[in-house]
Amino acid sequence: MPLDYADPGGRTITVAISRLKATDTAHRIGPLLLNDGGPAGPSLHMPLTKSKVMGEVADRYDLIGMDPRFVGRSTPLDCGWDLGSAPLRSAGADLAAYRKEVAVARELARRCKRAHGDVLPYVTTRNTARDMDVIRAALGEDTLSYLGYSYGSYLGEVYTQLFPGRTDRMVLDGVNSPERYSHTLLRGAEAANEAALRAWASWAAARHSTYGLGPTRAEVLATVKHILAAAAQEPLQIGDTYLLDEHVLPFFFIGGLGSDLDKQRADLAATVRLLAHAADREPVEPSEELAGQLEFLLTRTGSAPASQMTAIVCGDVAERRGVSSYWRAVKASRERYPLTGPLANNITPCEFWDRPAEAPTELDNGVPALLVAATRDPRTLYASAEAIREQWPSSRLLTVKGARQHGLYGEYGNACVDERVNAYLRTGRLPAHNLTCEA
Repeated sequence: MPLDYADPGGRTITVAISRLKATDTAHRIGPLLLNDGGPAGPSLHMPLTKSKVMGEVADRYDLIGMDPRFVGRSTPLDCGWDLGSAPLRSAGADLAAYRKEVAVARELARRCKRAHGDVLPYVTTRNTARDMDVIRAALGEDTLSYLGYSYGSYLGEVYTQLFPGRTDRMVLDGVNSPERYSHTLLRGAEAANEAALRAWASWAAARHSTYGLGPTRAEVLATVKHILAAAAQEPLQIGDTYLLDEHVLPFFFIGGLGSDLDKQRADLAATVRLLAHAADREPVEPSEELAGQLEFLLTRTGSAPASQMTAIVCGDVAERRGVSSYWRAVKASRERYPLTGPLANNITPCEFWDRPAEAPTELDNGVPALLVAATRDPRTLYASAEAIREQWPSSRLLTVKGARQHGLYGEYGNACVDERVNAYLRTGRLPAHNLTCEA
């Protein structure tokens, strides 16, 4: 692929793709390109994983996985950071803690520019969309069908804007609208995540005999508050290796609130139980899964994925807001949203990034697509799906009412959703009107 599409004969990069060919050639529909979100989510694996939920519909498509430029097995990008938590760190408890975050963000941006300043202007969603169209052309196809989750919905929207008329069937799951896409990724989602925290606390309270976090929601939330306060005083010691401070700790709560499925809630409860012991300065040993998360967030292990995610977002929508503006936003949100306010409004390396080479994408088109969204999604808000539905009158919105889930098709075990998405992929016909499935 060209590094710079304005110079197609210049420097090139590698974009890794996978293909699972259609086996029902008599009823073949064409290619279906898959994106798992992120930003910077590798997607080479998706033809195998998504073929399961698609069933016999998968036999009619060439399923195409793609690691976006500079992600996974594509030409790599790694800024040499000593941590993997860069995109989602919390401002901390006071101004002194926030000033440390400013220094961290500035240094991370400096390292990335020093390591990859020659390519950073081209690490963008718009260029990934152009790569998608090169893949379409290389396959000899006039149009491309698409399934994208979360950030992948934004990538799909950008593709339709840059290449009108080149999409066949489009499914956007966990819809993110361009208006909500910014380098403070969770800004605006504070209320949804605090509501998810309260719902999880009620679930954990009902299982106090298992997890010991408190027999009422208020007591479970008090346990969470105690853990956060302890980390602000002094980092929590996890095993012999890891120190978990107030800047990284909130991620463990937010990361566990993306689903209301019992498995995810149980995993979070087990982690919080261990953190509660650490907050009491008791010796604790992390599970293998938790140790992997800590290794990713706190060490060089997470540098490449964090670098890639940051570079894409900053390459798309970096803006200089002024260092003090983030702190004002943190202070304004902290009282109402004590967990998510300082995280969603914290400074990021994008404050110190060069301005994007291209203006952020604005949609002024109309595309027939199936939009899939949960009313209580704490990551990409339901309002984003409603906004795209209004922008694209010929699209249809498939709503899962009451679900607190990010990513639905093939992810939530909801037969109603899976059957309706498969029907659309099979026939190419959208429902006559918006549809609702129950959680």
